Amino acid sequence: MGPITVMTADDHPVFRQGIASVLASDAGFKLVAEAAGGRDAIALYRSLQPDIVLMDIQMPDLDGVEATHIIRNEYPHAAIVVLTTYEGDALVMRAIKAGASGYLLKNAARREMLDTMRAIHGGQRHVPPLLVQAVARQLPGEALTPREVQVLELAALGKSNRLIGRQLCIAEETVKVHMKNLMAKLQANDRTHAVLIALGRGIIGVRTRPRPVLS
Repeated sequence: MGPITVMTADDHPVFRQGIASVLASDAGFKLVAEAAGGRDAIALYRSLQPDIVLMDIQMPDLDGVEATHIIRNEYPHAAIVVLTTYEGDALVMRAIKAGASGYLLKNAARREMLDTMRAIHGGQRHVPPLLVQAVARQLPGEALTPREVQVLELAALGKSNRLIGRQLCIAEETVKVHMKNLMAKLQANDRTHAVLIALGRGIIGVRTRPRPVLS
């Protein structure tokens, strides 16, 4: 058997160079492509179909979770390891639901990264224990509704309750109710605290944009 073929997808050239250096140090792996964004990753995967994809979550054109979802829909057996700097439980769930086979923090040690790729190539899954615990701590009743996430995303962009209401075509009082409910679920002291908690847990992204308005 030949080396495990790997494709990286990350919009930071320095990080891609670091991964390339790690892979070059082990004859069991071969770097076959580097994508600078989600759309690029999809196109390269269709062309090369590598054994493993190391996919960054935060990319400007198309995030890694969406790219993973698209690739897995077309290639159900694709093995994708999601890389991120976040330890947020919501990101873990998004990545797993999108079909990721593994989840690694970007500060993972070289050996952990290589061992993870070998395990996933062998048919296993990998999610760090601390992230599993973070997910397990969240009770179903504490999950935000899609509308609450919308309200929070717009609040993160600095919009007032009145402007949020206008954009979502709902009353300002309804926005206040959503805000009160989501703050209670997140155990936040105020809306700013709620945004910070949501960012830390990965419920909304750093470059957050409001999701399409619900009908």
